[in-house]
Amino acid sequence: MTELLGPEELEAALRAIGAERYHNRHPFHALLHGGKLNRGQVQAWALNRYFYQSIIPMKDAAILSRATDRDFRRAWRQRIVDHDGDEAGEGGIERWLGLTDALGLPRDYVVSGAGLLPGTRFAVEAYLHFVCERSLLEAVASSLTEMFAPTIITERVAGMLANYDFVDKKALGYFDKRLFQAPRDANFAIEYVKREARLPHQQQAVLRALEFKCDVLWAQLDALHHAYVDPGHVPPGAFRPAA
Repeated sequence: MTELLGPEELEAALRAIGAERYHNRHPFHALLHGGKLNRGQVQAWALNRYFYQSIIPMKDAAILSRATDRDFRRAWRQRIVDHDGDEAGEGGIERWLGLTDALGLPRDYVVSGAGLLPGTRFAVEAYLHFVCERSLLEAVASSLTEMFAPTIITERVAGMLANYDFVDKKALGYFDKRLFQAPRDANFAIEYVKREARLPHQQQAVLRALEFKCDVLWAQLDALHHAYVDPGHVPPGAFRPAA
């Protein structure tokens, strides 16, 4: 990439990555949203996804620690509040635990991470390392999967409510908040990226950062599909649904 893209061209290139690589295209999600999974498989998804949810405030704290602009920090710190809450019993992580509670998973077990798939752990930890080690611009760009979140959330909630009698709207409460939080966060991040990626190599790094984040989300579903959809591939120590 040797030519500088205009701001709108850069945004279009980022959106094209999402159209091709976002994990709503993964076969596991088609099964989840289409009601093709059993309770144990949905439990496995919720359990493994919790680990990803749990590191989001850590990821955002790492970004905050490197930001020198006060206006940026004021805006970005809301993400931590959204996930951790202002006090105990609030926030997105708590709402995700409400889902795992509703699915019958012991909360201590979920939080411990004892039943995680190795692929989940490796992918999520790779994302946290990426945010800590790459430039602030790349770290912000990696969050831009939020641009595509409303579509998958709408599909997920409608599909799960229509197809699974073991979840209800309250259990899926995490997603209600994300329908307005994700677009707000994505709008801030995309404007930052378009403003700060001023050189071709910076724009290239931004595009690669979003590809990497899409790969992180895709790899988590690869691990779930291999372990719980293809029979007999649950690795030692990972969660095994009740018969």
